[in-house]
This record gives sequence, structure tokens and C-alpha cells, in this order.
Amino acid sequence: MTQTITHRRVLHIAMPIVLSNATVPILGAVDTGVIGQLGTAAPIGAVGVGAVVLTSVYWIFSFLRMGTTGLTGQAVGAGDRAEVAALLSRALMIGATAGLALIALQLPLFWAAFRVTPASAEVESLARSYMALRIWSAPAAIALFGVTGWLIAQERTRAVLVIQLWMNGLNIALDMWFVLGLDWGIRGVAAATFLAEWSGLAMALWLVRGAFATPEWRDWARVFDAARLRRMALVNIDIMIRSLALLATLTSFMLLGARFGDVTLAANQILVQFLSITAYALDGFAFAAEAIVGQALGRRNRAELRRGALLTSGWGLAAVVLMSAAFWLWGGAIIDLMTTAEPVRAEARVYLPWMVASPLLGVAAWMLDGIFIGATRTRDMRNMMLLALLIYLAAVAALVPFFGNHGLWAAMMVSFLARAATLWAKYPGLEREATGPRTA
Repeated sequence: MTQTITHRRVLHIAMPIVLSNATVPILGAVDTGVIGQLGTAAPIGAVGVGAVVLTSVYWIFSFLRMGTTGLTGQAVGAGDRAEVAALLSRALMIGATAGLALIALQLPLFWAAFRVTPASAEVESLARSYMALRIWSAPAAIALFGVTGWLIAQERTRAVLVIQLWMNGLNIALDMWFVLGLDWGIRGVAAATFLAEWSGLAMALWLVRGAFATPEWRDWARVFDAARLRRMALVNIDIMIRSLALLATLTSFMLLGARFGDVTLAANQILVQFLSITAYALDGFAFAAEAIVGQALGRRNRAELRRGALLTSGWGLAAVVLMSAAFWLWGGAIIDLMTTAEPVRAEARVYLPWMVASPLLGVAAWMLDGIFIGATRTRDMRNMMLLALLIYLAAVAALVPFFGNHGLWAAMMVSFLARAATLWAKYPGLEREATGPRTA
């Protein structure tokens, strides 16, 4: 049944995601704070390195979240209850398979990670100990991407918030018990995360238990249908390539910033956190766009698709206006909270205007990503992201030699605009698809 697209509906989807994202940095701070009580630097560095490596590897599989949201949203819109259930089964199986593959490949994975991110012998030894335990929760962590996408597509974002609060709350409690109470050290932090991720999957499966009360989830002929599996694979591969291109942009930005010295590199690292704050805040409205646009496309309702895109984007724009104002008024204070090094504080303030501009210049790219994910127009997302990467690299070549780090930040803003402009050029085709016949 069609639901009216209202401001209340958009906020009902978006706000739990915004609240859920707000808990993420809290967990990282507690992990660091707890291990910091051991009184030496090496364990802090080891947790940082180990967590970054595993988080980066898991992030590659975030395509499962996005692909599952778009496909499930369209199945919901089309009223295809059997396909909705089958998509949950497929997502869980992909997550489990990918996680088991990472466990099997952990030795070469860790070896490659420490060639890319060299560390002292002590830090590397401790980080390997951390990763060797935490890697065993990879199937749960990756499967959760799929379950989260499945829930978002059905506008059940409160359930996503419950899962996140449960996982992070348990992780924090176990951190304190294992490290401060039982004196397990770095393995205590790893054990806390391991148990939190598996318990998070258990909580997620309990929240989606309704899907398992019907026989459709184990309709293996449908679950393993070649055409549907091929479509899901193509969607996920396109998103993975797009995500790797985005990662290449962000990684090259940090590496190029290192050319300007340690102080500038540190300032850039602090300012990148402003971009993370913007992304976390916009995720809620982008996810709302994914769910609403996916359902509208499943119903082949062009007017509903357009209204969903406009309403979610309007709220996204309102959010970034507030963030830009906050960065302008309190950006200096935020920088001071992040570092006590006066040279870094001063350098970061030089480039703070870019942070004031970035939410306004980036909002269209973020919202269009959500719209195209909901429509599963992932080939367009892949191609336009690759084109935006080339435009970014051209901007780097043209601007950095003359303007230094200002040129680097300008190139990053150019990449936002390029993503938005290239996706916007493809948007009319998305609306035309909403009036065409539905495909399997």
C-alpha cells in the first residue's frame, strides 16, 4: 500500500540513523581511553592500527548494505513479499561467505596491511594479537551490513538504532570489564568487539524474526534463482567499484597532504573529521531517500519518486546549512578540542573556511548517492564516480602546484561538485525508468 510522503515520514526514517551514527565516535573514544589506562603508547597505537585495518577491509563490503537497501525497497514497493524475504536470506549468506573468506585469508591480509602501514615491532605484534581475535567476528560484521540495508528499505530505522545502541553499549561495558577489571589488555578490547558484533547480529536476527516465520525465506529455488543472483551481484560489484574510487580520492588526499609537512598533514587529518561529521549527519536523509525512492520505483510511481527525492534533499540541505553555520561559529573551538598542539591549531584555522563550504558543496553529491542507490542505478554511480575521480586528479594537477594545500582542498570540493553534476545529468533517466515496465 502506498504511503504518503510527508516531512514526518522523512524524519521518522532519518532521525534514528542520525542518532545511531552519533554513537560511533563514542565507542572509538572509549576503546582508546580504556587501553590508554595501561600507561604505555604501544597498546594505543596497536588498537588504532588494528581497528583501522579491519574497519577498512569491512568497509569494502559496505556495498552489501547499499545494494540490499535498493533491491529490497523496490521489492517492497512492488508488493513482492517473497522477494523481500529471499533478499534477506541472500544478504545473510553473502555476509557469512565473505566473513569466512576473510578468516581463511587472515595471514596474507595481515601481512599486506603491515606492508602498507608499517609500525614498530611492538605495535605490530600487539596489533596482530588484536586482529587475530577480532577477525573471527567478520561474518557477523559483514552480515550486519545486509540486515541493516534490509531494515532501512522497510523504513525500520528504529530497529537499526536499537542494534547500534546494543552493540556499542555492550562493547563499552565489556571493554571496561575485560581491560580494567580482568586486566586482559589489548586482547580484552578485541574480545569485547568480537562479542559485541556477534551479539549485534543475534539482536538483528531477533528483530527480523517475522521474516523467518514465513516459508518464503527458505524458498531455495527463489533464493538461488540465477537471474536474481546475477542482478544482485552486478549491483554489489558496481557499488564496490564506486566505493573503491571514493576511497582512492580520500586516500590520495591524505597522501598528497603529507607533502606539505607534518603540521599541515595533522591539520588536514583534523579537518577531515569535519567531513565525517557532515557525512554522519546526512546519512539519515540519504538513507531516507534510498528507502522512499526504492519503494517508489518498485511501484513505478514517477510522482512519488520525485517527491521523495525533493523532500529528503530539502531536509539534507537544511541540515548542511546548520552544519556550515556551526562550523563557522564554533569551528575554532572544535579544532582546539581535537588537538593541544598550537602550530596544528593555527594551521587548521587557515583552512577552516573550506570546512564551512564543504557541507554546502557536498550535499548534492551525498543526496544523489542515496537517490541512485534506492533506484539501484549502480552502473551510473560507478561510472560517474570514476569520472569524478579523474576530474579530481586533474584539479589536483592544476591547482596544487600554484596554491599548495589550499589547492588540494579546492580539488576535494571540485570532486564533490563533479559527483553531483555527473549524477544529476543521469537523473532524468531514473525518472523515465519509473514509468517503464518492471524488470525482475
